[in-house]
Amino acid sequence: QVTLVESGGGSVQAGGSLSLSCAVSGRTFSLSSVAWFRQAPTKEREFVAKLRWSDTSTSYADSAKGRFTISRDNAKNTVNLSMNNLKPEDTAVYYCAASPFSSTIDRRLYNYWGQGIQVTVSS
Repeated sequence: QVTLVESGGGSVQAGGSLSLSCAVSGRTFSLSSVAWFRQAPTKEREFVAKLRWSDTSTSYADSAKGRFTISRDNAKNTVNLSMNNLKPEDTAVYYCAASPFSSTIDRRLYNYWGQGIQVTVSS
């Protein structure tokens, strides 16, 4: 079993920055990927960024490239998402998720999920 707990988030004006943190605990040896997804009202949950657990290589959705950075803090066992130059369209509930697969951004292959945390960007 793997447990994911998100923290951070909140409200910010457009152009501002926020950071999210995902505390990862439990059977982490079974993980290959930890990712952030988001879901805006009336929209499907979408991939934002992914980090491969073994070598911390990363990948991003086009909407996140150049603005968001995903990273791992080994000391705290967290996966963090730093978000800069935020836009109103970034408003969503952000979820941390973990998968035993190393090369997927398909949310159906992520079997561990955090509870979600709200990010609101006002114009």
